[in-house]
Amino acid sequence: MKRYRNGEIWDFETAEESGGREVILGLDGGTTSTVCICMPVISMSDPLPDPLPVLARAAAGCSNHNSVGEDAARETIEKVMADALLKSGSNRSAVRAVCLAVSGVNHPTDQQRILNWLRDIFPGNVRLYVHNDALAALASGTMGKLHGCVLIAGTGTIAYGFTEDGRDARAAGAGPILGDWGSGYGIAAQALTAVIRAYDGRGPDTMLTSYILSTLELSSPDELIGWTYVDPSWARIAALVPVVVSCAEAGDEVANKILQDSVEELALSVKAVVQRLSLSGEDGKHSFPLVMVGGVLEANRRWDIGREVVKCILRDYPGAVPIRPKVEPAVGAALLAWNSFMNAR
Repeated sequence: MKRYRNGEIWDFETAEESGGREVILGLDGGTTSTVCICMPVISMSDPLPDPLPVLARAAAGCSNHNSVGEDAARETIEKVMADALLKSGSNRSAVRAVCLAVSGVNHPTDQQRILNWLRDIFPGNVRLYVHNDALAALASGTMGKLHGCVLIAGTGTIAYGFTEDGRDARAAGAGPILGDWGSGYGIAAQALTAVIRAYDGRGPDTMLTSYILSTLELSSPDELIGWTYVDPSWARIAALVPVVVSCAEAGDEVANKILQDSVEELALSVKAVVQRLSLSGEDGKHSFPLVMVGGVLEANRRWDIGREVVKCILRDYPGAVPIRPKVEPAVGAALLAWNSFMNAR
């Protein structure tokens, strides 16, 4: 077994096999957190058990290389995979397939770079798959079937669609600088901007000022500048979304407009994917799964962003079938690895 540069991560392994049990690793890596699931290889002839057998779950921080850099992202991914195997009582010799679904994988060169690195970690017989995290989110709602559209709205956002004949399309997901409007970061950044604009007279007064200053324990909008740039990490900024929702629910027009604009942007991302792939058929009424994932869409508040997004999409595509996944995206990634592995046998 090769020992990668972080060989100490695998020090728990011994020469002993894992009792003959074959396992699959599925990893969902995002800007806020990274989760790895270890599950056994299930016979293809069996119906999918409910609940699915999960041997172990491990979690860590950000693994988006665009956010924390290549080295930090790789170390997080490798450590969380090792933790999942350790918790399951397995080791790399028991692994038959690995699916990494990671945000920031936006081009074939991203996939190939990660695949090359993975091949240095796992034995040569392990099947390796690398995708954008949107694919795992879709699979978590369709239980491994690649058909339909997924909308992710957490710290970042992306809409991703897949057809039964293998065509795919995406919209948004280019990061905050290129306009992830509707994401947690996008919502919170607009709110911070609104506070500064109100303070210097360029914008209307807003409850966001008092709510955000209180939340951050600051005394003046001037202090927001230092707070923001001392650590402008995406997840740290996005954590202010509940404050924006509270202001909107309290009747603040500025906060309400930020959320309404975000709803329209998120719906527009889905509509762009559906149109490019013709997921709704020629008449626009064919049914297709619409998987909804991410903290922004799961607010369960009176101002429910997810509900408003669905209403906006259904006006144009009444065949969309909203799905709130019963399993997390890391399980979706494991199902993708399982499907690919079993079909290749």
